[in-house]
Order: sequence, then C-alpha cells, then structure tokens
Amino acid sequence: MAENRVKYMSWIEFDKRRKQTSLVILPSGAIEVYGPHLPLGSDILVAQRISELVAERLKAIVGPCLEVGDSGGLSSFPGTLVVNPDNLKSVYRDICLSFIKWGFKSILFINSHLGNIAPLNQLGEELQGNHGVKCGAVAWWQFLPSVSEGILETKMPHGHASEAGTSVLLYLFPEYVDMKLATKVEPLYEDKYRDIFKYLPFDAYTPNGMIGDATAGSAEKGKRLVERAVDRIVHFTREVLLA
Repeated sequence: MAENRVKYMSWIEFDKRRKQTSLVILPSGAIEVYGPHLPLGSDILVAQRISELVAERLKAIVGPCLEVGDSGGLSSFPGTLVVNPDNLKSVYRDICLSFIKWGFKSILFINSHLGNIAPLNQLGEELQGNHGVKCGAVAWWQFLPSVSEGILETKMPHGHASEAGTSVLLYLFPEYVDMKLATKVEPLYEDKYRDIFKYLPFDAYTPNGMIGDATAGSAEKGKRLVERAVDRIVHFTREVLLA
C-alpha cells in the first residue's frame, strides 16, 4: 500500500498520480497513553493504515500527517505528547493548501483522536468556504459504533483501549500488542452528569490509561470492524466527496 503514500513517490510519479485522482486522504492521530498493552502511537498507526486501505479502494493519494495531537487531558501519563490545537490546525491547513495548489478538489481526514476533531472540523469548513473544495472527516473511534453491531460483546466496548480498540490493533498491528498486559478497568469516576462537559484529567478515570475490557479483544473482531468501516467510508467518499 506504500504506492498510495505521497512520501514514497518521486515528483514525477506524484505529477502523474495527481492527474488521475482529485482525492487526498490525510491521517491524524496522537502519541498518548493507550493502556498498558497497546503502543503510545495506536491512534496514528490506525489512522495511517485505514487511510491506506481507503485510498487503495479509491485510487487516492495518502498525504503526510502529524504524529501528535491535542492530548492535554491525558498528559499525566508518561509518553503522552501534546500539541496546541491551533498549531495542529495551522499545519494541516498548510498541507491542504499545498494539495489544493496541485489540483486536488476533495480532502478526507481520517482522524483517530478525540482532541483533533474540533480543529479539523473547523479547518474543513474553512477550506470548503474559501477554496471551493469538498471536505469530509471520519472520527474513527467515534465512528466505529455505527458499524459494530453484532461484533462486540462487553459493557463498554468503545472505552479507551477497550474491546474495540484492542481488536482493531490486534488485526492491523498484532506485533505491537501485548495481550499479557491486557486488563479490565471500571471507571474510577462515576459520571452522574454525562450531559454536561467536564474537564477532569484522564487519571481521574483510570489508573492505567484504559477503560473497559481489553481482554475481550480479538483479531477476528478487529477484522470485521475494519472491513465494515472501510466499506462505509469508501461509499461515503464516492457518493459525497467525489460526486
């Protein structure tokens, strides 16, 4: 799938490919705590691979990404890196404007980090309004529940590094998963007001960076989740961004 990634292309190959597609896919993620059993780069690893899978189906180009995000709420855990959301938006703006210069008319963000949703959504609206391009954004972990019916089994399958996250990583990157360290964690904080935003640090919710039951994860579940998700993203892109 490396043939879809711009960083592996010569300028001659890029010049050829840009005349064959109007779509660029930009991954976005984070370096942050993702439980004791998954790598700090889980978000960006997943975003990049899903971008490649979608691009392969659509003959699109995968652009560069920032391998960090707005992870301030998780910064009490060692290894978490934090980027100001305004800086994140600014760099992605420059990346997008470069692709627009070279003729791309459709931009799809595959974003796997919650903190990056707002700045990327703001950027998408800005680019559509000011530059006449079509933009879309998939917030991967928030999107996944829409395609997970009948696959996941636990009470909080979409918790942080829980059944869903562990399954996706076991399917896409099993070499980076240590299931001997997978655990089951109930939230430390009982949220009686889920309808009101709160600003607690992540260690108020979890002692080890995960919430849910990671031991229920499996590569087979991950395969089914990824296949369903990629199908839906491809259909959306064809019907909306490329129409």
